Amino acid sequence: MDHNITSIQDYIDSNILLKYDTVDMNVYQSNFFHSRMLIKEMQLQNYLFKTDIYELDPKVRLDITNRLRREMIEIFSGRNIYE
Repeated sequence: MDHNITSIQDYIDSNILLKYDTVDMNVYQSNFFHSRMLIKEMQLQNYLFKTDIYELDPKVRLDITNRLRREMIEIFSGRNIYE
């Protein structure tokens, strides 16, 4: 390495960082650096395939959004929180 790295977040545009919760996961001894990122405000339409969100009942949209958010939180945290 030609310079010290303390956080991958130093190399991510600040406008992008505003949209995400981020946590550094660094192993300095192994020169292994990464940042976990969890989107703050997700747009359900970005996660549906061949379906418009307005084709779904509002209760179904809310259920899908809640399940998706829970899954994202578990992946972000690295453990099963909602068992």
